Amino acid sequence: MRVGRQLSLFGVEAAPPAPADLEGLLAGPGQVVRMGGTARVSVVVDELWRAQVLHAELRTRGLAVTCVSTVEEHIGVRTAYTTVLAPLGVAWLRGAVKVPPRGFGLDGRRLRLWAAAAGSLDGLGFTFALGPNDEPAWPAVGAALAAVGLPATLLSARAGGPGYRITGRRRIARLAELLGDPPAAAPEGAWPAV
Repeated sequence: MRVGRQLSLFGVEAAPPAPADLEGLLAGPGQVVRMGGTARVSVVVDELWRAQVLHAELRTRGLAVTCVSTVEEHIGVRTAYTTVLAPLGVAWLRGAVKVPPRGFGLDGRRLRLWAAAAGSLDGLGFTFALGPNDEPAWPAVGAALAAVGLPATLLSARAGGPGYRITGRRRIARLAELLGDPPAAAPEGAWPAV
């Protein structure tokens, strides 16, 4: 943590890491699968640094994690099936459809996981990628972003989406405050800064 920075009520330092933080992955392209009384969360990433950061973040939450390469030369990051994640499976799945539970909210820890998995900074702002087949979840995710002071524009596939783009100096500064310092593995310019 940088000296002289005030802690945010919703930032990464506000509470210790917890398995429920994986809702940040589910807000984006992450998936949850149930099996019996257990569940597993997985996400496919396109860069090694993302897999490294997620592996470390999930381990700090006491979860067993594996990384596997996919046919498309991406990296699948997934937890083991565990009863600890069963509540996420119950809350987020309506049959086979991923939908945020009533009262879903975001905070720094959840946003940090989403940013590590599927966030990108460019000259237009910071974009959080969404799951392309998760359209029923998008409105609740957008509302959760707005609720933490990050109103965002929903991008269509033609505009580089699906994803939510956050623009504006103040909003990017707010996002940087919530996310905390960049992960050591993140390349220069991949993470928003205050």
